[in-house]
Amino acid sequence: MDELIEKAPCGFITLSSEGEILTINKTLLNLLHYQTSEHLIGQHFNVLLSPSSQIFCQLYLVPLIKVKHAVEEMFLTLLTVMKEEIPILLNASIQDNNQIIGVIFPIRNRSALEDALINARKMTEDAYLEKEQVLSKLEKKQLDLEQANQINTKIMRETERDLQIAKKIQETALTKDILNEDIQILSYYHASKSLSGDIFGFYQITPQKYGIILLDVMGHGVSSALITMSLQSMFQKLISREAAPERVLQELDQYLHDLFQNNQDAWHYCTAIYLNIDISTQTIEYINAGHPPAILQEVNGAQHELGATNPPLGMFENILYKSRTFHYKSGTRILLYTDGVSETFELNTLNHLLHDTIWSPLAKTKETIQHTLENKENIYSKYNHDDQCFILVEL
Repeated sequence: MDELIEKAPCGFITLSSEGEILTINKTLLNLLHYQTSEHLIGQHFNVLLSPSSQIFCQLYLVPLIKVKHAVEEMFLTLLTVMKEEIPILLNASIQDNNQIIGVIFPIRNRSALEDALINARKMTEDAYLEKEQVLSKLEKKQLDLEQANQINTKIMRETERDLQIAKKIQETALTKDILNEDIQILSYYHASKSLSGDIFGFYQITPQKYGIILLDVMGHGVSSALITMSLQSMFQKLISREAAPERVLQELDQYLHDLFQNNQDAWHYCTAIYLNIDISTQTIEYINAGHPPAILQEVNGAQHELGATNPPLGMFENILYKSRTFHYKSGTRILLYTDGVSETFELNTLNHLLHDTIWSPLAKTKETIQHTLENKENIYSKYNHDDQCFILVEL
């Protein structure tokens, strides 16, 4: 056999028309672990084939060779000396002398690569399936979120509607201005949110006596608004019984302690200022429970502060509330306000506004303070974060 064929990088074999092995090159012998071709020459090609390949050759190879005189890339399995199976591709053709020439290419690496490709495809399909499952879960979660968002939107609309109703009720609870020849009481009220922690009330207790209270509960929103309204309602009941100022504040303080004695997390305290005005004796009895000092302005322009007489309501238990009493002259004005008003202005601004409008009607003074306050709000949005309330009294 030619040296080139002996060492060719593929197996080479010649067979007789009956399938006997005539020649076999060194490359194929090495592949099948045969030392020499001595025991193979003259034997049928089947000695090199696996049982299944023997049947396949009988069914396909022999008929194709006879009909078409050639086969290409026929898959067969050879057996080594140790009966190890080696997959191969066979190209063969029949020559004019009826000999069959076959070229053999082992495809063990190809099979491994095909297995790798199959595994890669399987991994890709698994990954795609996993991706589809993840997408399906995400779509379900998105649907859940959309449904939750719809429920949340519905709750928000209902909450906003309820807040607007509560705001209307809270505003309805505010007392109307009092204007007569003995006393004028005007008020301004602005909530930072739907509901306010500030609330006021002024009432004619008897033909000669008037009660005025201004409350500021710590915080804003629903809880603060409910507390202010309950305190105002209790205040109204107490003064209708002509209870003394000390008794009124004592009852309000005890109410807050009773309300939160088992729930420190919900604890609120409240500042308040209460004036009890007797127009027959021209006296004012007041209690300031930790509230910003009211400004009292005499008719000659002199100003005095009605400062704190006690700590805020609900802060300390068993506090004895004490009132202070003084006389006033006709023309005296009093400005009560919450910290949402005083913190908007620089120091003494309210004193100046009250003094500068001393000869103006009380309504004009209110208009001046309100306009200045709202102008400050427009310039500095931070001033919109607290409830604002003030009361003007002229005696």
